[in-house]
Amino acid sequence: MPHTNDPALHRKGLLITAIGGLALSFDIPLIRAAHGEFWSMVVVRNVAVFGMALVLWAGLNFVLRRRTVLVPGRVGLLIALFYGINGMTFMLAVFNTTTANVVFILAFTSMFAAILSWIFLGERPSNATLLTMAAMGGGVLLIVHDGLSSGNVFGDAMAACSAFLLAASLTLSRKSGAEMGFVPLVATLLPGVLAVFLLPPGGLIVAEPFYILLNGLVVLPLAFWCLATGPRYLSAPEVGMFYLVETVLAPVWVWIAFSETPTTQTLIGGAILILALLGHSLWQMRSKSRAARASGVAVEFPLTH
Repeated sequence: MPHTNDPALHRKGLLITAIGGLALSFDIPLIRAAHGEFWSMVVVRNVAVFGMALVLWAGLNFVLRRRTVLVPGRVGLLIALFYGINGMTFMLAVFNTTTANVVFILAFTSMFAAILSWIFLGERPSNATLLTMAAMGGGVLLIVHDGLSSGNVFGDAMAACSAFLLAASLTLSRKSGAEMGFVPLVATLLPGVLAVFLLPPGGLIVAEPFYILLNGLVVLPLAFWCLATGPRYLSAPEVGMFYLVETVLAPVWVWIAFSETPTTQTLIGGAILILALLGHSLWQMRSKSRAARASGVAVEFPLTH
């Protein structure tokens, strides 16, 4: 495993992870650009991602000459179920609230993960993490309160469900220690197949299928691969900061393309979330750097998914 104290490897990690965060920021804009009926979009997006996952899996097996497990054991199936349900709640959020609300509430995933790790893994969060969670909770409450007044409460609730399901998936993955790289991609089959039975009588209705296919075949696989590869070269807090790229840029792309302007209250709540996460990540990076210098050894960070 590469060492994080190598400047060249660190720059490589920064570039790879930045590409992943940038690619992920186009997910929601591409969904909106396709102008499709809800169930049709769920089918096309998820089946495209699943198809690309199989292509990548077959390619890796051929190149590496070893069997790569798609879903490892029963815990893998449970995690796939969580990811699959998350795929549905995410799309419901995108279709029922603003882009800013979706990405800002999803930013709470890391704090949900900290709570679940505390409960089920016995990993008590630091006082700084608890303080960050309190600040982020205040930001989410502002956004949800705004959703209540604007009639977006269902979409906001679905975004919160997505954040919780993602956190549960990450916590289970961490506890199992198994290779879960393909699980999020394979899990897209569940919402894709379920949506087939709920299509309108006319079948698939997508005005601009190019955009949703571009999303499922290229953008999402690229984003997932880059963000999963980043921890080989960067610390977990550094990688976490690149997830904020979507939080910041997705509302900007949607504002430019579709004139969807977030409300002042949503922007304030989102700013609280971003600043809290950014401050926490910078604090973690500084703490780990001090610990590494004090011990006189390089710190390595395992690949996480």
